[in-house]
Amino acid sequence: MQLTLCESTTMSEAGVMEPPREVGFLESPCVTADSAASLDDGIVDTANESSEEESAGEREEETGAHDAATSSTKTTEVPAEQSSNTQAVSAQRPDSLSVPPAEPRLWTTQRDGEVKLRMEESGLAAEPALTVNQMFVSTVERYGEYTALRWKEGDQQKSLKYKDYYQTCRTAAKSFLKLGLERYHGVGILGFNSVEWFVADIGAILAGGFAVGIYTTNSPEACQYVAENSKANIIVVENHKQLQKILQIEDKLPHLKAIVQYKDELKEKRPNLYTWAEFLELGRDEPDAPLDAIIASQKPNQCCSLIYTSGTTGQPKGVMLSHDNLTWTAYSTSKHVNLTAASQAQEVVVSYLPLSHIAAQMVDIWITMKIGGVTYFAQPDALKGSLVDTLKEARPTAFMGVPRVWEKMQEKMKAVGAKSSTVRRKVAAWAKDVGLRTNLSKLNQNSAPGSAPVSYHIAKKLVFKKVRKALGLDRCTKCYTGAAPITKDTLEFFLSLNIPLCELYGMSESSGPHTISRHDAFRLTSCGIELPGCKTKLHNKDEEGNGEICFWGRHIFMGYLNMPDKTEEALDAEGWLHSGDLGKQDENGFLFITGRIKELIITAGGENIPPVPIEDAVKEAVPLISNAMLIGDKRKFLSMLLTIKCQVNLDTGDPQDELTPEAVELCRQLGSKAVRVSEIAGGRDPAVNAAIQEGIKRVNENSTSNAQRIQKWVILDRDFSVGGGELGPTMKLKRPVVVKMYKEQIDNFYKDVASPATPDNPLPPK
Repeated sequence: MQLTLCESTTMSEAGVMEPPREVGFLESPCVTADSAASLDDGIVDTANESSEEESAGEREEETGAHDAATSSTKTTEVPAEQSSNTQAVSAQRPDSLSVPPAEPRLWTTQRDGEVKLRMEESGLAAEPALTVNQMFVSTVERYGEYTALRWKEGDQQKSLKYKDYYQTCRTAAKSFLKLGLERYHGVGILGFNSVEWFVADIGAILAGGFAVGIYTTNSPEACQYVAENSKANIIVVENHKQLQKILQIEDKLPHLKAIVQYKDELKEKRPNLYTWAEFLELGRDEPDAPLDAIIASQKPNQCCSLIYTSGTTGQPKGVMLSHDNLTWTAYSTSKHVNLTAASQAQEVVVSYLPLSHIAAQMVDIWITMKIGGVTYFAQPDALKGSLVDTLKEARPTAFMGVPRVWEKMQEKMKAVGAKSSTVRRKVAAWAKDVGLRTNLSKLNQNSAPGSAPVSYHIAKKLVFKKVRKALGLDRCTKCYTGAAPITKDTLEFFLSLNIPLCELYGMSESSGPHTISRHDAFRLTSCGIELPGCKTKLHNKDEEGNGEICFWGRHIFMGYLNMPDKTEEALDAEGWLHSGDLGKQDENGFLFITGRIKELIITAGGENIPPVPIEDAVKEAVPLISNAMLIGDKRKFLSMLLTIKCQVNLDTGDPQDELTPEAVELCRQLGSKAVRVSEIAGGRDPAVNAAIQEGIKRVNENSTSNAQRIQKWVILDRDFSVGGGELGPTMKLKRPVVVKMYKEQIDNFYKDVASPATPDNPLPPK
């Protein structure tokens, strides 16, 4: 494949993708508040109920190859200057970029490479490019005395001001340099969210290296791949448990020079192993000049961060993000969702999602830094039960939850509600009905502002305010969901409680967000509209308007490190990022995700079936079901794996045999006495079997064709989980893994066995 790039001699005329060449702008190690002021225009100075904090949903699997000659129907066209005046450039990569090309390309896979920034002639995409240091210094000049980070140690609250935050990052950068961090080499960070995580990340960037997050759930072998691929000179680990992973593989890491442990005391002394205090002490008295020289040499179009994909369909890919990717996306997002500047009222976010994921990094580090907000760190057991306690302490103004977090909250509230008195249940049901109708009308702009009925205000006082306070969301005007699909049932549940969940959509390869819903731009089940300065097109649209979603903008990644072939698969000849997701847009530009190309089930009869809508419909029809996965690729008919809602071990996060209180109550309503999954799995409970079959029957009746009907199903012995391997770090279903893990059950579907069409005819258990 060849990439077609804009010819350098025409760029000064077109100005569409040419970075600004102000004298001294890129060379300065910092930028003053005045020189960066244009990037702060548009951030509102008053709190806005309809403003929201960004985060990004993400599709991490490998994107399919796309032929450069394939035509596409565009919702938005690239400016004419970008499609004319082009020349073909060989996709063959040079062995080294020690002598950079005269004109940077749209992409690179070289660690020391530079890219052509996707600048526009006007609008937000024409804003000057900033390095991470320039953005940070600008924030310090404006908000240096403001609190940047907050956390809890025991019963004591601690905090760090922006001016001290920046200086600590500089100290860390000098320590990294003293330990031997080389330019364009990685600093791996393996641990739960903390001040040290942020400081290591930013310190690595200031020192000219790459910030490289590593998932805490990674095996030693997976850690080895990331460390090797990024040429990590230093690895920062949280505790002894994570340290052991690195010690197992350190002999296989030729670039590794030091390890730093940032929590707990070291259980053993080893050469080149440091505590966090020892690490910072290394750089405390080092001169500033060497670091300042490195910072001064950095350019916005150079790589500073690597985000590794989950690798569910092959080896993880190192997504190269530039300084401009991070700083511009933070700016564009803060403008899009009208975030409040710290000088007026500080936004507060809670950091708990994995920081090795771009969604958490963009929200917790970069956007919050851009506006001078506060990041409050949750406890390591946040997803095992302590998150709500942290929310009550922090009282965030913006909160990002992956779908599973919202679903767990929903289940908990339903369980509590089931134990309430009859009167309380009736009041809650009435309030939710009022809330759903009023909010749908308001969000769809079917009613004038301030025209909510009296019943809504009563419901708000009696129910909604109490629910928000119980969840720690009483100050939160911006609630988000992303990183995986969420059901309409969950969206409507929270909407009925006056908590609209705004969906986000994007990828690691788009620096996080591409589209975001807002309270003033909302459609139920839509992921919203694209960020200002970004564009969307739908590739190869079908008769219903569904096509592959493609992105354009300054948030598009540089390339996959050392993977030119994979980069060419993701970026087409014009530079559009192909997401691998299917979607459509309505007349107002609202994006709806309808499936994923690689997840599409193509039956033996040739019918293309997106699995998520069918899975969601089954979960909505049968509330007892926790996870559902549709099977049928290259098969004669569709089948489904089901799991039941169960309790989770708070220490390990593993699913237990005991049903949730909500599930027990549902069983009672069905006439079942089951209290454990093992009493239901494999078709052991006739009452539950009958209810599931009835629910699936209703789903089948609404299917668009016979090929989309579920013919067989089975209840598995345990729910899906991250520890079990079925779910990724953001709770996204890892379909290829599930297919391998449950091969026996899947094969049983397609043997000559009876279908569980009646309670007396179940499939055999595992």
